[in-house]
Amino acid sequence: MNITITDSAQEYLGGLLDKQGVEGMAVRIFIQQPGTPYAETCLAYCRPEEVVETDEVLDLPKLRVYMEANSVPFLDEAFVDYATEKMGGQLTIKAPNAKMPKVTADSPIEDQINYVLYSEINPGLAAHGGEVKLVEVIEGGVAVLQFGGGCQGCSAVDLTLKEGVEKTLVEKVPGLTAVKDATDHTVTDNAFM
Repeated sequence: MNITITDSAQEYLGGLLDKQGVEGMAVRIFIQQPGTPYAETCLAYCRPEEVVETDEVLDLPKLRVYMEANSVPFLDEAFVDYATEKMGGQLTIKAPNAKMPKVTADSPIEDQINYVLYSEINPGLAAHGGEVKLVEVIEGGVAVLQFGGGCQGCSAVDLTLKEGVEKTLVEKVPGLTAVKDATDHTVTDNAFM
């Protein structure tokens, strides 16, 4: 787990904590909707009574940081900085793995599938206003996928599913045998033809 909080950010956050006047006040860092394209990295105050047993703790010289357990893999390589500017200062948080954590062969099969979907398959489908997401993995290593956007109702979706999506996923995700479409393609509102 590699997270960097620069000295200037520690100084700034430590100052904010002091102003709260609460003994043991700390910072909580977490990611809302981790592992999705909508992931957002958040910083919040954390009172002593708000600490959760499963939190990971980062003790820094000027402050204590609690990290929500399920956010930890997505916070790897996160970088928090505070830059002073003419009009004051700017706190920035960059978490390059928030939307998609690094996956390895040991990662859960769902994470591996999502990684391939978001890094390789969806960028191609986006050109047609489409996207695909994982619904679940069922017995026998079958991924159930939901097509949305311009893919819904598209006459080429079966071909896209078998030739493109399934081939790529089965090739890149060990243990995956097939993909199945959960989308009802009889609804053609919004369809891209």
